[in-house]
Amino acid sequence: MKHRIFHSADLPERLPALASELGVSHDELLEAYSWGLNNDVLFVEGDGEQARYSISSVDIEQIIEHPLARSLYRRLKQDIPTTLVPRYGKNLATLKDRWLRAWEQAYNILINKIPSHHVRIAWLRLGGAKIGKGSTIWRNTEVLGVENLVIGDDSVVAWHCQVDARAGLIIGDHVTIASHVLILAGGHDPMSPEFWSISAPIYIDDYAWIATRALIAHGSHIGRGAVVTANTLVAKAVPPYKIIGGSGAKPMGERPHDLNYKVGGKGLFTLFY
Repeated sequence: MKHRIFHSADLPERLPALASELGVSHDELLEAYSWGLNNDVLFVEGDGEQARYSISSVDIEQIIEHPLARSLYRRLKQDIPTTLVPRYGKNLATLKDRWLRAWEQAYNILINKIPSHHVRIAWLRLGGAKIGKGSTIWRNTEVLGVENLVIGDDSVVAWHCQVDARAGLIIGDHVTIASHVLILAGGHDPMSPEFWSISAPIYIDDYAWIATRALIAHGSHIGRGAVVTANTLVAKAVPPYKIIGGSGAKPMGERPHDLNYKVGGKGLFTLFY
């Protein structure tokens, strides 16, 4: 099983600190780390500065035979802002996951069409989403991975978006996400005969502005105040306040650094949103 979720680009450099945290020697943790790589617990893709380190996105903690590798996996899970997929079977984790998937499907089929901000936000919060004061998701926007969605204060996700939070989606304060934006948590490994899934958390920081029909791919980090222009594909980190767009999401300018406004997407006419 090689379903995986991105953890970091510098996991080997973190091992000494992790060894101290776990109360073991660096050599002991290095051996456990190597065991994890050889047994589909941990994954590395690329070399050198291009290397990317991932962990199993299916929660296999209980079946990891190596005790220290199990402890390392448990610790690395804490760095990822999502609930990993359970090992399906006759267990409480599977029952909870199936219930949440039914809850979000009810939202995507029916609830997200109700012209009441309060009903829609209450439904998402009951499903585990953390949505701050004054923030709203407008009608006809789909949400996947509802329990892993975090939105700060005074942020807006407009009409007809797809918000995929299955790998963890953290949206800050005063963020504007325009209509028809796609936020995708992952995909599949095109080089894998078994079609293994690959995913990564997405971060959209305060005052970011995502324009209509942009596509924010897994692993993206949109910096504070950054702008992604219309019809732009982003699959990387965007520095704070930069305006990017066009083919390759190239820099196009820079916003003021003293941003201080309210999006105000929830107001008198919320009923119609």
